Amino acid sequence: MKAFVFPGQGSQAVGMGRELAEAFAVARHTFQEVDDALSQRLSRLMFEGPESDLTLTENAQPALMAVSMAVVRVLKEQGGIQLKDAARFVAGHSLGEYSALCAVGALSLTDTARLLKLRGQSMQKAVPVGVGAMAALLGADLEAAQAIAAEAAEATGEVCAVANDNAPGQVVLSGHADAIEKAIAIAAGKGLKRSVRLPVSAPFHCPLMVPAANAMAQALANIDILVPQAPVVANVSATAVSDPAEIRRLLVDQVCGMVRWRESVLYMKAQGVTSLVEVGSGKVLAGLAKRIDKEMTGVSLGTPADIDAFLKQ
Repeated sequence: MKAFVFPGQGSQAVGMGRELAEAFAVARHTFQEVDDALSQRLSRLMFEGPESDLTLTENAQPALMAVSMAVVRVLKEQGGIQLKDAARFVAGHSLGEYSALCAVGALSLTDTARLLKLRGQSMQKAVPVGVGAMAALLGADLEAAQAIAAEAAEATGEVCAVANDNAPGQVVLSGHADAIEKAIAIAAGKGLKRSVRLPVSAPFHCPLMVPAANAMAQALANIDILVPQAPVVANVSATAVSDPAEIRRLLVDQVCGMVRWRESVLYMKAQGVTSLVEVGSGKVLAGLAKRIDKEMTGVSLGTPADIDAFLKQ
């Protein structure tokens, strides 16, 4: 049984989607639809860069969604694969949750592109550059990371919280820059393998994102959300949701809340999922699959060759 999963920020790369656009008219049309929705040549930025512009949060988020949706539409056109029939669940990492909702018809492509543009802008504006930071604690489990975050927050009087529980041994903290530096020092003192400060422009998924959450609440209140054609496993609850009102509420909570990716995958495994199909740019989520559960397999679909191999299975 398969779950289709959608990547988050960090999976973007210059050139993403170009081969899809060259090979499939439906991919070209998807990218044009996103460009039109945003009144921006986002596809050109995806194909040609510069990387510094593509990695801006307000561009990376809709760009990653666009590639994911292009793959979804190619799968339907070339292989007759519809997620309402093929997917036991869909899920996405952070912004990928919007891609997942779009892929199963809960959100329109135009609305998803505009929401993600706003989400990226709002997250960037919420905290001045340099004030916040994020760091990956490698070798820490969730409980250890929570203890380190709490100790750093108490020592500095600033925000430090767990942002992502990605996999065993890969937990990400987010908060004020000084508190994150303190957490890194505390982790070293506890003998953790390594802590890596992440090259991000804002401290995502922590209480510093409240202004962005408020902006998303206002935007989502004016958007039609339909019942998804397959259950969506939400980041902040790590359980399946189908009710539009609950989806709307959880998308707002997600801005400041922890991405419970490890728990989400284990939830899907408990419901009979044995394989994660990562739809879009990069291979991050497929790579995490086996780290979360040794029996779980993962495959990434981001290029025409990937799709061709998948459809021949």
